[in-house]
Amino acid sequence: MEKVDVITGTTAAAIGAKLSNVEVIAAYPITPQSECVEVLAKFIADGELDAEYIKAESEHSAMAACIGASATGVRTFTATASQGLALMHEMLYIASGMRLPIVMLNTNRALSAPINIWCDHQDSIAERDSGWIQIYAEDNQETLDSIIQAFKIAEDEDILLPVMVCIDGFILTHTVEPVHIPDEKKVRDYLGVYEPKHAYLDPDRPITQGPVGVPECYMETRKQISDAMERAKDVIKRVNEEYYEIFNRRYGNGLVEGYNLEDADTVLVAMGSVCGTIKYVIDRLKEKGKNVGLLRVRTYRPFPKEDIKEMLEGAENVGVLDKNISLGFNMGALGIEVMA
Repeated sequence: MEKVDVITGTTAAAIGAKLSNVEVIAAYPITPQSECVEVLAKFIADGELDAEYIKAESEHSAMAACIGASATGVRTFTATASQGLALMHEMLYIASGMRLPIVMLNTNRALSAPINIWCDHQDSIAERDSGWIQIYAEDNQETLDSIIQAFKIAEDEDILLPVMVCIDGFILTHTVEPVHIPDEKKVRDYLGVYEPKHAYLDPDRPITQGPVGVPECYMETRKQISDAMERAKDVIKRVNEEYYEIFNRRYGNGLVEGYNLEDADTVLVAMGSVCGTIKYVIDRLKEKGKNVGLLRVRTYRPFPKEDIKEMLEGAENVGVLDKNISLGFNMGALGIEVMA
């Protein structure tokens, strides 16, 4: 039976991973992510989750452990933020290149220097070309739901790519909100038992994973990842609808969400928790006779350019709110891609 609890974003993510029946968690603590893996460690210690918890000595090692675990054919989860995600950089490309359906919570936090533990999106935006699907949640409910959906997307036979669920540091990670927690059996029936198709440990089927690739093979792997990213657009939309049918919650079409776009002459484009504030302001402006809309980009990778183009058609003014900057271009990455 579904229940409601008042929890933080990191706890919501941990519960989402638990409901998804993860088998291996490898992580290294970092603010503002630490609570997520602490809650998961407690689930394991209390016998509520049958999983292996690997206490890595760094985020680089944590992702390496996730790669090794996923390559043996088990459902794998990790969490990080900021400098930790940056330290994982080398391993992120290996995870996607090996087509491993790892799911990671990234609690968005600014990159040093100077040292800044507060939120911006620079950490995940810097990894936008790493071959990871990126989903940005607006609130804690969406955080929990997105973790569950992420496994469904990542493990799809037509995709087999890792997924990064991004939530705003402190704004969501340390703020409590009412969250509907789905029935565990319903979630496990929805996801099913993970049955790896290409990467798993079997002495009777020895394979080499992550070998040297000559230029011709390397280019082919890049093309395959690119094609899988494009296919992911339809899969994300389908997963969003299937989730709605079972749990009565959906997030736009899975890629983007429109708010008050009908006849809006001015449209704001944004990602993450700020969209909740924008919706509030839009409602207040509407009371004053001003018609402003919001286009929330939920899935940043793959970039939903077709949906964005269609939803912005007819808008006289478009403003993009970015929590990052592409230094040298002197615009935010979302703004650059919307403009393109």
